[in-house]
Amino acid sequence: MNIPTDITELWSDLARPEGGKIVYVVLDGVGGLPDKKRGGTELQIANTPNLDRLAQQSSCGLLEIVAPGVTPGSGPGHLTLFGYHPLKYRLGRGVLSSLGIDFDLQPGDVAARANFATIDRGKIKDRRAGRIKTDLNQRLCQKIRDKVDLDFDGEFFFETVSEHRAVLILRGEGLGGNLSDTDPQRTGVTPQQPTANSKDSEKTAKLVNSLIEQAKQILADELPANSILLRGFQKYRPLPSLRDRFKLKGVCIADYPMYRGVSRLLEMEVLPSPGGMERRFQTLANCYGENYDFYFLHVKKTDSYGEDADFDDKVKLIESVDRLIPTVTALKPDVLAVTADHSTPATMGRHSWHPVPVMLSAATAKVDSVSSFDEYACIHGSLGTRPGIHLMGLALANANRLQKFGA
Repeated sequence: MNIPTDITELWSDLARPEGGKIVYVVLDGVGGLPDKKRGGTELQIANTPNLDRLAQQSSCGLLEIVAPGVTPGSGPGHLTLFGYHPLKYRLGRGVLSSLGIDFDLQPGDVAARANFATIDRGKIKDRRAGRIKTDLNQRLCQKIRDKVDLDFDGEFFFETVSEHRAVLILRGEGLGGNLSDTDPQRTGVTPQQPTANSKDSEKTAKLVNSLIEQAKQILADELPANSILLRGFQKYRPLPSLRDRFKLKGVCIADYPMYRGVSRLLEMEVLPSPGGMERRFQTLANCYGENYDFYFLHVKKTDSYGEDADFDDKVKLIESVDRLIPTVTALKPDVLAVTADHSTPATMGRHSWHPVPVMLSAATAKVDSVSSFDEYACIHGSLGTRPGIHLMGLALANANRLQKFGA
């Protein structure tokens, strides 16, 4: 695929190590679609006086995270927000999840995200096995590690992430990471067979097929988690850091491993998991100061409730976030951006391609006429609808962290 001109390289060339502080509050999957019975999207229905007040002091708009009509995964969604072109810097979910649990991933390792799942008469009944408890996940991972025997001169690791999530890592010579997923990401169908999409990945495909067949037997008596689904295969190669590209010393405040992983990949400092949303906001307040230039705070359950098609709980979660927003605004960051990595409408129960709302507050930002923070109000904002990678350039500029271009 031909990569279009990567505007982020220009920001990298112009970035200054001095300037203001930038705070990102990323409400994962917060974008939605109207529910006909309720009369609006989750953001429109939620009571959000603090988010709305912030919108009235900001430049607002919509971000097209990857491209029109393309549904983003969480990995490319976050990389886009951090200023990494999603077609140039491609990452599998397995790599991000592995880094997120502090696994010592080595260049050349092949990693994939694993879900424990429920299979009934050969078809997927539940892709998440009822979101099993993490302690059960740990026992099942140990069972797989103890009983799977792969015929190759290398190592395999099968590690717990949280709830139903795990990661598979293969380490050895001659392994490629270009494999198809076994997870069709829908129920009522059979799992897909992993196949190599390149010659150098054929050895990996054979190993993965062997592991899956053995796991079926090992987990046969483990309802509801009687099978595994794999997706996001990739061979790990390090990326240039946020500091190298944009002269930013970043810090990540997140609980979920995947988002800690993408932050660690960019060499942000990843603080110990705060353990709950209120603690995340308080951690931001506690660490705000001289040590960092870029602060990333992640809220997960806006996405989880969207995926569960739970409109009402997603609304309640948004309202809980709104009550914590004053914790952020009290810090008076030079730049504050509130947005999402993708939309997850509860009316669809999955990620979607719809642009996400964004607001950017700074002393130099042009305040527009938008009076509430939601998908439809932000359509009319001064930022318009623009590529998601533009957010980092705008944040750097409003923080006075970009030099002038040209004479």
